[in-house]
Amino acid sequence: MRTRFGDRLLYLYTWLIILWLASPIAVMIMFGFNDKKSKSNTSWQGFTLKWYQQLFEIDGLTEALINSIVIAVASTILATVLGTLLGLAVGRYRFRGKGFTNFLIFAAISTPELVMGASLLSLFVSANAPRGHLTIIVAHTLFSLAFVVVTVRARVVVLDPSLEEAARDLGASTWDTFRLVTLPSIMPGVAAGAMLAFALSIDDYVVTSFVNGSTQTFPLWIIGSVKVGIPAQVNVMGTLIFALGALVAIANSVSARRRAR
Repeated sequence: MRTRFGDRLLYLYTWLIILWLASPIAVMIMFGFNDKKSKSNTSWQGFTLKWYQQLFEIDGLTEALINSIVIAVASTILATVLGTLLGLAVGRYRFRGKGFTNFLIFAAISTPELVMGASLLSLFVSANAPRGHLTIIVAHTLFSLAFVVVTVRARVVVLDPSLEEAARDLGASTWDTFRLVTLPSIMPGVAAGAMLAFALSIDDYVVTSFVNGSTQTFPLWIIGSVKVGIPAQVNVMGTLIFALGALVAIANSVSARRRAR
């Protein structure tokens, strides 16, 4: 009896935590349908779909969203390619300086964003690099890289090396072995790292605010609009981004289950 009561209590507690974590997202989705009559969008005033129809009517917001997407895609591609190669190296091979490399990877993850942002700003100022899209992409690639390395490395360490040995014994070249055996085997880790890098990039504010120059991204535009009132289109765009992320996560989960069968 005590065990059943404890299981039910744990079940209830788990769902309460899930609801608590999901409540900000639910509020964001709800206020994307709010028929507000003023600049503020903090109280429910009626239901409407007009904000979805007028999604791109605010030029500054649309430009900021496009900037965020372009930067996120570019930095994700760079971080995924470099992180996959580095993850393979630290997960499979022994080399001089491997311990220090692992230390740097985890230091990049644990370093406060303020410290990383200030350090990158000092680097770009010292190099006389004009701050804008390129510096943001470099910054996002650097802090996303470590997360990709960790996810790929976790997949590499459980990879059966006999599969690659069998491919080479059957006459496959080094590139064919990597393309046909290694890469498909580590692809779940690569995909997870890429999705994590994209999510980290598209919603980053702290590091971006140090290195953006005059370039506005989606999070920077939202923070700047707080004083005059956040338009409902922000909630709509946030809802669409969340929906896209949820669909990708669901598709990845379904694909993983099919592969497991």
